[in-house]
Amino acid sequence: MLTVEELREAVDAGEIDTVLVAIVDMQGRLQGKRCAAQYFLDDVLGHSAEGCNYLLAVDVEMNPVSGFEMSSWERGYGDFVMKPDMETLRRVPWQEGTALVMCDVVWENGDPVVASPRQVLRKQLDRLAALGLDCYVGTELEFILFDDSYEQAWNAGYRNLTPSNQYNVDYSLLGTARVEPLLRAIRNGMTGAGLTVESAKGECNPGQHEIAFKYTTALRTCDQHAIYKNGSKEIAAQQGKALTFMAKYNEREGNSCHIHLSLRSKEGEPVFAEGHGMSQLMKHFLAGQLAGLRELTYFLAPNINSYKRFVKGSFAPTAVAWGRDNRTCALRVVGHGHGLRFENRVPGGDVNPYLAVAALIAAGLHGVEQKLELEDEFVGNAYASDRPTVPTTLKESAELLAGSTIARDAFGKDVVDHYLNAARVELTAFEAAVTDWEKVRGFERL
Repeated sequence: MLTVEELREAVDAGEIDTVLVAIVDMQGRLQGKRCAAQYFLDDVLGHSAEGCNYLLAVDVEMNPVSGFEMSSWERGYGDFVMKPDMETLRRVPWQEGTALVMCDVVWENGDPVVASPRQVLRKQLDRLAALGLDCYVGTELEFILFDDSYEQAWNAGYRNLTPSNQYNVDYSLLGTARVEPLLRAIRNGMTGAGLTVESAKGECNPGQHEIAFKYTTALRTCDQHAIYKNGSKEIAAQQGKALTFMAKYNEREGNSCHIHLSLRSKEGEPVFAEGHGMSQLMKHFLAGQLAGLRELTYFLAPNINSYKRFVKGSFAPTAVAWGRDNRTCALRVVGHGHGLRFENRVPGGDVNPYLAVAALIAAGLHGVEQKLELEDEFVGNAYASDRPTVPTTLKESAELLAGSTIARDAFGKDVVDHYLNAARVELTAFEAAVTDWEKVRGFERL
Protein backbone atom coordinates (compact mmCIF):
# COMPACT_ATOMS: atom_id res chain seq x y z
CA MET A 1 0.00 0.00 0.00
CA LEU A 2 1.11 3.56 -0.66
CA THR A 3 0.52 6.92 0.93
CA VAL A 4 0.34 9.97 -1.32
CA GLU A 5 3.74 11.09 -0.06
CA GLU A 6 5.23 7.67 -0.84
CA LEU A 7 3.75 7.90 -4.32
CA ARG A 8 5.32 11.34 -4.82
CA GLU A 9 8.70 10.02 -3.73
CA ALA A 10 8.40 6.99 -6.03
CA VAL A 11 7.42 9.21 -8.98
CA ASP A 12 10.31 11.60 -8.30
CA ALA A 13 12.69 8.63 -8.13
CA GLY A 14 11.42 7.26 -11.45
CA GLU A 15 10.06 4.10 -9.79
CA ILE A 16 6.42 4.74 -10.71
CA ASP A 17 5.32 6.39 -13.95
CA THR A 18 1.72 5.11 -14.30
CA VAL A 19 -1.32 5.19 -12.02
CA LEU A 20 -4.35 3.06 -12.85
CA VAL A 21 -7.55 4.91 -11.98
CA ALA A 22 -10.12 2.12 -11.56
CA ILE A 23 -13.83 1.68 -10.97
CA VAL A 24 -15.80 -1.55 -10.78
CA ASP A 25 -18.54 -2.13 -13.34
CA MET A 26 -21.76 -4.14 -13.04
CA GLN A 27 -19.92 -7.33 -13.95
CA GLY A 28 -17.35 -6.79 -11.18
CA ARG A 29 -14.55 -5.89 -13.61
CA LEU A 30 -11.98 -3.13 -13.25
CA GLN A 31 -12.49 -0.33 -15.76
CA GLY A 32 -10.77 3.02 -15.98
CA LYS A 33 -7.70 4.84 -17.25
CA ARG A 34 -3.94 4.57 -17.22
CA CYS A 35 -2.80 8.02 -16.08
CA ALA A 36 0.72 9.40 -16.26
CA ALA A 37 1.80 9.41 -12.63
CA GLN A 38 2.75 13.09 -12.57
CA TYR A 39 -0.58 14.03 -14.15
CA PHE A 40 -2.35 11.97 -11.49
CA LEU A 41 -0.53 13.88 -8.74
CA ASP A 42 -1.02 17.29 -10.33
CA ASP A 43 -4.63 16.97 -11.50
CA VAL A 44 -6.51 13.76 -10.69
CA LEU A 45 -5.59 13.76 -7.02
CA GLY A 46 -7.30 17.10 -6.46
CA HIS A 47 -9.96 17.09 -9.17
CA SER A 48 -10.74 13.39 -9.88
CA ALA A 49 -11.13 11.90 -13.37
CA GLU A 50 -14.07 11.42 -15.69
CA GLY A 51 -15.44 8.48 -17.61
CA CYS A 52 -18.41 7.82 -19.89
CA ASN A 53 -21.42 6.82 -17.82
CA TYR A 54 -22.13 3.99 -20.22
CA LEU A 55 -19.61 1.99 -18.15
CA LEU A 56 -22.50 1.12 -15.83
CA ALA A 57 -24.99 0.53 -18.65
CA VAL A 58 -23.40 -2.02 -20.98
CA ASP A 59 -23.48 -5.79 -21.37
CA VAL A 60 -20.48 -8.03 -20.81
CA GLU A 61 -19.22 -7.29 -24.34
CA MET A 62 -19.34 -3.51 -23.73
CA ASN A 63 -22.30 -2.97 -26.02
CA PRO A 64 -24.49 0.02 -25.05
CA VAL A 65 -27.94 -1.39 -24.30
CA SER A 66 -31.31 0.22 -23.73
CA GLY A 67 -33.48 0.36 -20.66
CA PHE A 68 -31.14 2.05 -18.16
CA GLU A 69 -32.49 5.23 -16.60
CA MET A 70 -29.10 6.72 -15.73
CA SER A 71 -27.41 6.30 -19.10
CA SER A 72 -28.80 6.22 -22.64
CA TRP A 73 -28.67 7.71 -26.13
CA GLU A 74 -31.52 10.01 -25.05
CA ARG A 75 -29.39 11.29 -22.17
CA GLY A 76 -26.40 11.68 -24.45
CA TYR A 77 -24.06 9.24 -22.69
CA GLY A 78 -22.35 11.94 -20.66
CA ASP A 79 -19.63 11.59 -18.05
CA PHE A 80 -19.57 10.70 -14.42
CA VAL A 81 -16.74 11.35 -12.00
CA MET A 82 -14.25 8.75 -10.82
CA LYS A 83 -13.25 9.98 -7.36
CA PRO A 84 -10.08 8.30 -6.02
CA ASP A 85 -10.29 6.58 -2.65
CA MET A 86 -6.73 7.19 -1.56
CA GLU A 87 -6.92 4.52 1.15
CA THR A 88 -6.79 1.99 -1.72
CA LEU A 89 -3.61 3.34 -3.36
CA ARG A 90 -1.12 0.51 -3.94
CA ARG A 91 1.66 -0.76 -6.14
CA VAL A 92 0.92 -3.21 -8.96
CA PRO A 93 4.08 -5.34 -8.90
CA TRP A 94 3.24 -7.38 -12.00
CA GLN A 95 3.12 -4.21 -14.14
CA GLU A 96 6.36 -2.24 -14.33
CA GLY A 97 6.33 1.21 -12.74
CA THR A 98 2.61 1.03 -11.92
CA ALA A 99 0.30 1.93 -9.05
CA LEU A 100 -3.49 1.60 -8.77
CA VAL A 101 -6.25 3.42 -6.93
CA MET A 102 -9.90 2.40 -6.63
CA CYS A 103 -12.50 5.09 -7.19
CA ASP A 104 -16.03 5.84 -6.09
CA VAL A 105 -18.40 6.85 -8.87
CA VAL A 106 -20.24 10.15 -8.34
CA TRP A 107 -22.06 12.68 -10.48
CA GLU A 108 -20.51 16.07 -11.14
CA ASN A 109 -22.43 17.61 -8.22
CA GLY A 110 -20.94 15.03 -5.85
CA ASP A 111 -24.01 12.83 -5.49
CA PRO A 112 -23.26 9.10 -5.58
CA VAL A 113 -24.14 7.08 -8.67
CA VAL A 114 -26.43 4.77 -6.73
CA ALA A 115 -26.18 1.83 -9.16
CA SER A 116 -22.38 1.72 -8.88
CA PRO A 117 -21.53 -1.57 -7.12
CA ARG A 118 -19.14 0.15 -4.70
CA GLN A 119 -21.88 2.64 -3.77
CA VAL A 120 -24.46 -0.13 -3.37
CA LEU A 121 -22.16 -1.79 -0.82
CA ARG A 122 -21.31 1.49 0.92
CA LYS A 123 -25.02 2.13 1.56
CA GLN A 124 -25.41 -1.21 3.34
CA LEU A 125 -22.23 -0.64 5.34
CA ASP A 126 -23.64 2.72 6.42
CA ARG A 127 -26.76 0.93 7.69
CA LEU A 128 -24.56 -1.35 9.78
CA ALA A 129 -22.49 1.58 11.03
CA ALA A 130 -25.67 3.27 12.29
CA LEU A 131 -26.09 0.22 14.53
CA GLY A 132 -22.48 0.43 15.70
CA LEU A 133 -21.38 -2.54 13.63
CA ASP A 134 -18.58 -3.33 11.17
CA CYS A 135 -18.68 -6.12 8.61
CA TYR A 136 -15.79 -8.51 7.97
CA VAL A 137 -15.70 -10.65 4.84
CA GLY A 138 -13.59 -13.26 3.11
CA THR A 139 -14.15 -14.44 -0.47
CA GLU A 140 -12.82 -17.74 -1.82
CA LEU A 141 -12.36 -17.67 -5.58
CA GLU A 142 -11.67 -20.76 -7.67
CA PHE A 143 -10.36 -20.72 -11.24
CA ILE A 144 -9.45 -23.21 -13.97
CA LEU A 145 -6.00 -22.79 -15.50
CA PHE A 146 -5.13 -23.70 -19.10
CA ASP A 147 -1.82 -24.08 -20.90
CA ASP A 148 -3.31 -22.15 -23.84
CA SER A 149 -2.96 -18.37 -24.02
CA TYR A 150 -6.02 -16.14 -24.04
CA GLU A 151 -5.47 -15.48 -27.74
CA GLN A 152 -5.24 -19.19 -28.53
CA ALA A 153 -8.36 -19.85 -26.48
CA TRP A 154 -10.25 -17.12 -28.35
CA ASN A 155 -9.15 -18.40 -31.74
CA ALA A 156 -10.19 -21.94 -30.77
CA GLY A 157 -13.64 -20.75 -29.77
CA TYR A 158 -12.75 -21.88 -26.23
CA ARG A 159 -12.97 -25.53 -27.39
CA ASN A 160 -10.46 -28.33 -26.83
CA LEU A 161 -8.29 -26.31 -24.46
CA THR A 162 -5.56 -28.04 -22.43
CA PRO A 163 -6.05 -27.81 -18.65
CA SER A 164 -2.81 -27.36 -16.73
CA ASN A 165 -3.56 -30.50 -14.72
CA GLN A 166 -4.94 -33.65 -16.30
CA TYR A 167 -6.70 -35.03 -13.21
CA ASN A 168 -8.24 -34.09 -9.86
CA VAL A 169 -5.51 -32.35 -7.79
CA ASP A 170 -7.67 -31.44 -4.79
CA TYR A 171 -5.18 -30.74 -1.95
CA SER A 172 -2.43 -32.45 -3.98
CA LEU A 173 1.01 -30.94 -3.40
CA LEU A 174 2.31 -32.82 -6.43
CA GLY A 175 -0.46 -31.46 -8.61
CA THR A 176 -0.01 -27.87 -7.50
CA ALA A 177 3.77 -28.17 -7.97
CA ARG A 178 3.11 -28.66 -11.68
CA VAL A 179 1.88 -25.06 -11.92
CA GLU A 180 3.74 -23.52 -8.96
CA PRO A 181 5.64 -20.95 -11.07
CA LEU A 182 2.33 -19.28 -11.92
CA LEU A 183 0.73 -19.80 -8.51
CA ARG A 184 3.82 -18.32 -6.87
CA ALA A 185 3.85 -15.34 -9.22
CA ILE A 186 0.21 -14.63 -8.37
CA ARG A 187 0.73 -15.05 -4.62
CA ASN A 188 3.80 -12.83 -4.56
CA GLY A 189 2.23 -10.26 -6.86
CA MET A 190 -0.82 -9.96 -4.65
CA THR A 191 1.34 -9.68 -1.53
CA GLY A 192 3.18 -6.81 -3.20
CA ALA A 193 -0.18 -5.18 -3.92
CA GLY A 194 -1.13 -5.19 -0.23
CA LEU A 195 -3.22 -8.37 -0.03
CA THR A 196 -2.54 -10.95 2.69
CA VAL A 197 -2.22 -14.36 1.06
CA GLU A 198 -3.14 -17.39 3.12
CA SER A 199 -2.62 -20.37 0.81
CA ALA A 200 -3.02 -21.99 -2.58
CA LYS A 201 -4.53 -25.41 -3.15
CA GLY A 202 -5.67 -27.64 -5.95
CA GLU A 203 -9.34 -28.32 -6.61
CA CYS A 204 -11.41 -31.06 -8.26
CA ASN A 205 -11.78 -30.08 -11.91
CA PRO A 206 -8.64 -30.64 -14.02
CA GLY A 207 -6.60 -27.44 -13.88
CA GLN A 208 -8.73 -26.00 -11.07
CA HIS A 209 -7.08 -24.09 -8.21
CA GLU A 210 -7.89 -21.70 -5.39
CA ILE A 211 -5.75 -18.98 -3.83
CA ALA A 212 -7.13 -17.80 -0.49
CA PHE A 213 -6.65 -14.41 1.17
CA LYS A 214 -7.12 -13.34 4.78
CA TYR A 215 -10.47 -11.79 5.60
CA THR A 216 -10.72 -8.07 6.33
CA THR A 217 -13.33 -5.32 6.32
CA ALA A 218 -16.03 -5.77 3.70
CA LEU A 219 -15.17 -2.92 1.33
CA ARG A 220 -11.47 -3.71 1.42
CA THR A 221 -12.13 -7.39 0.75
CA CYS A 222 -14.26 -6.54 -2.27
CA ASP A 223 -11.63 -4.15 -3.63
CA GLN A 224 -8.98 -6.82 -3.17
CA HIS A 225 -11.21 -9.43 -4.81
CA ALA A 226 -11.56 -7.28 -7.94
CA ILE A 227 -7.83 -6.48 -8.02
CA TYR A 228 -6.88 -10.15 -7.57
CA LYS A 229 -9.27 -11.35 -10.25
CA ASN A 230 -7.97 -8.81 -12.77
CA GLY A 231 -4.33 -9.25 -11.75
CA SER A 232 -4.31 -13.03 -11.84
CA LYS A 233 -5.51 -12.94 -15.45
CA GLU A 234 -2.78 -10.45 -16.33
CA ILE A 235 -0.10 -12.59 -14.65
CA ALA A 236 -1.36 -15.74 -16.38
CA ALA A 237 -1.26 -13.93 -19.73
CA GLN A 238 2.35 -12.89 -19.07
CA GLN A 239 3.22 -16.59 -18.78
CA GLY A 240 1.34 -17.55 -21.94
CA LYS A 241 -1.51 -19.19 -20.05
CA ALA A 242 -5.19 -18.44 -19.49
CA LEU A 243 -7.46 -18.91 -16.52
CA THR A 244 -11.19 -18.57 -16.14
CA PHE A 245 -13.41 -17.72 -13.20
CA MET A 246 -16.65 -18.50 -15.07
CA ALA A 247 -19.08 -20.33 -12.81
CA LYS A 248 -19.36 -23.48 -14.91
CA TYR A 249 -16.77 -24.04 -17.61
CA ASN A 250 -17.74 -27.64 -18.32
CA GLU A 251 -19.91 -30.45 -16.96
CA ARG A 252 -17.57 -31.11 -14.05
CA GLU A 253 -17.21 -29.05 -10.85
CA GLY A 254 -17.79 -25.33 -11.30
CA ASN A 255 -15.80 -22.38 -9.96
CA SER A 256 -17.25 -21.25 -6.64
CA CYS A 257 -16.79 -18.07 -4.66
CA HIS A 258 -17.87 -18.91 -1.12
CA ILE A 259 -18.37 -15.75 0.95
CA HIS A 260 -17.66 -15.76 4.70
CA LEU A 261 -19.21 -12.95 6.75
CA SER A 262 -19.16 -11.87 10.39
CA LEU A 263 -19.94 -8.69 12.31
CA ARG A 264 -18.02 -6.85 15.02
CA SER A 265 -18.66 -3.87 17.22
CA LYS A 266 -16.88 -0.59 16.51
CA GLU A 267 -14.48 -1.60 19.27
CA GLY A 268 -13.58 -4.75 17.36
CA GLU A 269 -15.43 -7.19 19.59
CA PRO A 270 -17.25 -10.14 17.99
CA VAL A 271 -21.03 -9.84 18.13
CA PHE A 272 -21.99 -13.14 16.49
CA ALA A 273 -20.64 -15.23 19.39
CA GLU A 274 -22.16 -15.59 22.84
CA GLY A 275 -20.63 -18.10 25.20
CA HIS A 276 -20.10 -21.27 23.19
CA GLY A 277 -22.85 -20.51 20.69
CA MET A 278 -24.53 -17.89 18.56
CA SER A 279 -25.73 -14.55 19.88
CA GLN A 280 -29.32 -13.48 19.34
CA LEU A 281 -28.02 -10.97 16.79
CA MET A 282 -26.41 -13.73 14.75
CA LYS A 283 -29.55 -15.85 14.93
CA HIS A 284 -31.67 -12.98 13.58
CA PHE A 285 -29.02 -12.17 10.94
CA LEU A 286 -28.83 -15.79 9.79
CA ALA A 287 -32.62 -16.09 9.75
CA GLY A 288 -32.60 -13.08 7.44
CA GLN A 289 -30.24 -14.92 5.11
CA LEU A 290 -32.74 -17.76 4.79
CA ALA A 291 -35.67 -15.39 4.35
CA GLY A 292 -33.96 -13.32 1.65
CA LEU A 293 -31.78 -15.82 -0.18
CA ARG A 294 -34.10 -16.75 -3.02
CA GLU A 295 -35.22 -13.22 -3.83
CA LEU A 296 -31.65 -11.85 -3.63
CA THR A 297 -30.00 -14.70 -5.55
CA TYR A 298 -29.59 -12.50 -8.63
CA PHE A 299 -26.88 -10.55 -6.78
CA LEU A 300 -25.11 -13.83 -6.01
CA ALA A 301 -25.58 -15.44 -9.41
CA PRO A 302 -25.89 -12.71 -12.07
CA ASN A 303 -25.35 -14.62 -15.32
CA ILE A 304 -26.98 -17.37 -17.38
CA ASN A 305 -24.00 -19.62 -16.72
CA SER A 306 -24.15 -19.02 -12.94
CA TYR A 307 -27.07 -21.41 -12.57
CA LYS A 308 -25.31 -24.37 -14.20
CA ARG A 309 -23.37 -24.83 -10.91
CA PHE A 310 -26.41 -25.72 -8.84
CA VAL A 311 -26.28 -29.49 -9.25
CA LYS A 312 -27.02 -32.00 -6.49
CA GLY A 313 -23.92 -33.66 -5.12
CA SER A 314 -21.57 -31.15 -6.73
CA PHE A 315 -20.59 -29.17 -3.57
CA ALA A 316 -22.59 -26.27 -5.04
CA PRO A 317 -25.80 -25.75 -3.05
CA THR A 318 -29.36 -26.47 -4.10
CA ALA A 319 -31.19 -26.35 -0.74
CA VAL A 320 -32.03 -23.14 1.14
CA ALA A 321 -30.93 -24.38 4.54
CA TRP A 322 -28.30 -23.76 7.19
CA GLY A 323 -26.12 -26.28 8.94
CA ARG A 324 -23.05 -26.41 11.16
CA ASP A 325 -20.05 -27.22 9.00
CA ASN A 326 -22.39 -28.85 6.48
CA ARG A 327 -21.32 -28.31 2.89
CA THR A 328 -24.61 -29.60 1.48
CA CYS A 329 -26.42 -26.48 2.74
CA ALA A 330 -26.49 -23.07 1.07
CA LEU A 331 -25.49 -21.51 4.42
CA ARG A 332 -22.74 -23.10 6.51
CA VAL A 333 -21.93 -21.94 10.05
CA VAL A 334 -18.28 -22.43 11.03
CA GLY A 335 -15.78 -21.26 13.64
CA HIS A 336 -16.20 -20.08 17.21
CA GLY A 337 -15.53 -16.95 19.24
CA HIS A 338 -13.91 -14.28 17.08
CA GLY A 339 -13.99 -16.76 14.19
CA LEU A 340 -17.72 -17.57 14.35
CA ARG A 341 -19.24 -16.74 10.99
CA PHE A 342 -21.48 -18.02 8.24
CA GLU A 343 -20.48 -18.99 4.74
CA ASN A 344 -22.80 -18.43 1.79
CA ARG A 345 -22.01 -21.14 -0.78
CA VAL A 346 -24.25 -19.85 -3.58
CA PRO A 347 -21.93 -17.46 -5.48
CA GLY A 348 -19.72 -18.66 -8.31
CA GLY A 349 -16.46 -17.22 -9.59
CA ASP A 350 -18.41 -14.84 -11.85
CA VAL A 351 -19.98 -12.96 -8.92
CA ASN A 352 -19.67 -9.22 -8.40
CA PRO A 353 -18.45 -9.22 -4.77
CA TYR A 354 -19.76 -5.74 -3.95
CA LEU A 355 -23.32 -6.62 -4.93
CA ALA A 356 -23.14 -10.04 -3.28
CA VAL A 357 -21.90 -8.72 0.07
CA ALA A 358 -24.44 -5.90 -0.07
CA ALA A 359 -27.17 -8.51 -0.58
CA LEU A 360 -25.97 -10.57 2.40
CA ILE A 361 -25.99 -7.49 4.63
CA ALA A 362 -29.44 -6.46 3.37
CA ALA A 363 -30.85 -9.92 4.11
CA GLY A 364 -29.22 -10.00 7.53
CA LEU A 365 -30.52 -6.58 8.51
CA HIS A 366 -33.99 -7.65 7.41
CA GLY A 367 -33.73 -10.52 9.87
CA VAL A 368 -32.49 -8.21 12.64
CA GLU A 369 -35.14 -5.54 12.05
CA GLN A 370 -37.96 -8.09 11.88
CA LYS A 371 -36.48 -10.16 14.75
CA LEU A 372 -36.86 -13.29 12.67
CA GLU A 373 -36.53 -16.56 14.54
CA LEU A 374 -33.84 -18.94 13.30
CA GLU A 375 -35.09 -22.39 12.38
CA ASP A 376 -33.26 -25.46 13.65
CA GLU A 377 -30.08 -26.38 11.85
CA PHE A 378 -30.31 -28.92 9.06
CA VAL A 379 -28.54 -32.17 9.80
CA GLY A 380 -27.75 -34.65 7.05
CA ASN A 381 -27.72 -34.43 3.27
CA ALA A 382 -29.56 -31.27 2.24
CA TYR A 383 -29.40 -32.34 -1.41
CA ALA A 384 -31.88 -35.09 -0.56
CA SER A 385 -34.20 -32.84 1.46
CA ASP A 386 -37.52 -31.25 0.58
CA ARG A 387 -36.25 -27.78 1.48
CA PRO A 388 -36.92 -24.79 -0.83
CA THR A 389 -34.27 -24.56 -3.51
CA VAL A 390 -31.96 -21.93 -4.88
CA PRO A 391 -33.43 -20.50 -8.11
CA THR A 392 -32.41 -22.63 -11.08
CA THR A 393 -32.39 -20.00 -13.84
CA LEU A 394 -31.58 -16.34 -14.28
CA LYS A 395 -35.16 -15.76 -15.36
CA GLU A 396 -36.48 -17.15 -12.08
CA SER A 397 -34.02 -15.05 -10.09
CA ALA A 398 -35.00 -11.88 -11.93
CA GLU A 399 -38.68 -12.53 -11.28
CA LEU A 400 -37.99 -13.08 -7.58
CA LEU A 401 -35.93 -9.89 -7.41
CA ALA A 402 -38.68 -7.92 -9.14
CA GLY A 403 -41.09 -8.88 -6.37
CA SER A 404 -38.67 -8.43 -3.49
CA THR A 405 -39.60 -5.92 -0.82
CA ILE A 406 -36.32 -6.72 0.95
CA ALA A 407 -34.35 -5.54 -2.10
CA ARG A 408 -36.40 -2.39 -2.70
CA ASP A 409 -36.34 -1.42 0.97
CA ALA A 410 -32.56 -1.95 1.21
CA PHE A 411 -31.28 -0.72 -2.15
CA GLY A 412 -34.03 1.56 -3.44
CA LYS A 413 -36.15 1.32 -6.57
CA ASP A 414 -33.52 2.86 -8.85
CA VAL A 415 -30.91 0.25 -8.01
CA VAL A 416 -33.30 -2.70 -8.28
CA ASP A 417 -34.68 -1.48 -11.61
CA HIS A 418 -31.15 -0.94 -12.93
CA TYR A 419 -30.09 -4.51 -12.22
CA LEU A 420 -33.39 -5.99 -13.35
CA ASN A 421 -32.70 -4.35 -16.70
CA ALA A 422 -29.23 -5.89 -16.70
CA ALA A 423 -30.83 -9.30 -16.15
CA ARG A 424 -33.26 -8.71 -19.02
CA VAL A 425 -30.37 -7.75 -21.31
CA GLU A 426 -28.54 -10.98 -20.45
CA LEU A 427 -31.67 -13.09 -20.97
CA THR A 428 -32.48 -11.45 -24.31
CA ALA A 429 -28.95 -12.03 -25.58
CA PHE A 430 -28.99 -15.69 -24.55
CA GLU A 431 -32.42 -16.37 -25.99
CA ALA A 432 -31.24 -15.03 -29.35
CA ALA A 433 -28.10 -17.19 -29.38
CA VAL A 434 -27.71 -20.52 -31.16
CA THR A 435 -25.55 -22.75 -28.98
CA ASP A 436 -23.10 -25.53 -29.81
CA TRP A 437 -25.44 -27.92 -27.99
CA GLU A 438 -28.23 -27.12 -30.46
CA LYS A 439 -25.95 -27.62 -33.45
CA VAL A 440 -24.66 -30.98 -32.22
CA ARG A 441 -28.19 -32.18 -31.50
CA GLY A 442 -29.87 -30.82 -34.59
CA PHE A 443 -27.44 -30.28 -37.49
CA GLU A 444 -27.89 -33.77 -38.99
CA ARG A 445 -30.28 -35.68 -36.77
CA LEU A 446 -33.25 -33.35 -36.73
